[in-house]
Amino acid sequence: MRPRAFGRSESRRRASARAGTVLIVTIWVVLVLAGLAMVFARSMRVAAAVSANHVASLQAECIGDGALQYIVAKLTEAAEEDAEEDTSDMYEAQEVGKGYFWVLRSNLESDREFDFGLADEAGKINLNSASLEMLQRLPGMTAELAASIIDWRDEDSDVTTGGAESEYYLLQSDGYQCKNLPLETVDEILLIKGASEELLYGEDTNLNGYLDDHENDADESEPPDNHNGRLDAGFYDYVTVYSTESNVDAEGTARINIADTSGVSDLQTLLQETFKEERALEIMMNSGASSNPSFTNILDFYYRSQMTAEEFAQVADKLTTSSETTLPGLVNVNTAPKEVLLCLPGLEETDAEALVSYREANSDSLDSIAWVAEALDQEKAVGIGTYITVRSYQYSADVICLSGNGRAYKRYRAILDMQGGSPRVVYWRSLTHFGWPLQPEIVAALRKGQPLTSVVLSMH
Repeated sequence: MRPRAFGRSESRRRASARAGTVLIVTIWVVLVLAGLAMVFARSMRVAAAVSANHVASLQAECIGDGALQYIVAKLTEAAEEDAEEDTSDMYEAQEVGKGYFWVLRSNLESDREFDFGLADEAGKINLNSASLEMLQRLPGMTAELAASIIDWRDEDSDVTTGGAESEYYLLQSDGYQCKNLPLETVDEILLIKGASEELLYGEDTNLNGYLDDHENDADESEPPDNHNGRLDAGFYDYVTVYSTESNVDAEGTARINIADTSGVSDLQTLLQETFKEERALEIMMNSGASSNPSFTNILDFYYRSQMTAEEFAQVADKLTTSSETTLPGLVNVNTAPKEVLLCLPGLEETDAEALVSYREANSDSLDSIAWVAEALDQEKAVGIGTYITVRSYQYSADVICLSGNGRAYKRYRAILDMQGGSPRVVYWRSLTHFGWPLQPEIVAALRKGQPLTSVVLSMH
């Protein structure tokens, strides 16, 4: 009997061992399956997040396309109505589909407030046409860089004092030739001897014209700054390579060249049609236009003709002293900031302030450069007459696009040319790598599903 009992006990032990083994294997299988399920679920979540981010990125890109068409429409509307091209609220937090866009421009009056709208390229100094003296007077410009810009853009191989030609550039580690052609973009200046991001951008490394916290914390974070509570930007916002206009009047008719004898009869005809014949003859005699039409510019003609400011304003747009069909780099005295006006030959700070004050007080009488003669004395007015205009045809736009859920944004810089009557995009570049330039609360609000309107209003 004992052997039989022993056999049954052994069988039970073996059965119990097998059951335990199955249980352990089952547990391990369940654990493995659970782990695989967790990994799969995590992979699915990651894939879903990636997909959502990709969709948001595409949405931001499409918003950029919509923003560009919006800008084109606003410029076209302004041209047809002969009105101002923009107001700030037209370009702040505009809704496109489920997303938004802003057109940001640097607030040159305050580094503590954002400004929105298009930037006038004619209100800047053109790097391709400005004289050495004008370049040297730009904020933060060095004599070395100004001379090197002249050498970079001119066609000869003569070295301007302090400048550089190909001999210098070929000796660099990644040697290249001096271009000896006009700059195609403002950022091209970084290829030129003496240039640096510090000179071009200053502390404003995200190009938003706003004093961000990281731009006022000394060396705690990039960029290094002097922690003086002020945004010490470079000269980026004061220069362009795009400003140009045709030498025609507001109706598109070629102007009368009063510095050439061939324009004498046309000038007399214009004066007779505008004023009485006796007055027209008197202006011709006073100016000497009939016998010796040698005028520095049309402001020189104005003073010598002894016309009144009201009379001159009626004919100024129809006159020129240049035989060129295109006039590059003229500075729009109606829109240029004081820093740009100070770059004009012979002007001092009091002169620039006088121009700014006059145009603010007489915004309805700035249709021709005749008003400059009212704001400055004769010598100063004639001295800048060759370099100024009251028209603008090129505008830049810093377009910021944000998806509706706040997951993605894109930023672009566009240049639009209005010559020919309709806006034409001549430059389009991504600025996304410069980082998000507006308040972080905007993105945070959208990610939480909060309405953007209330957030934007609370920041004003």
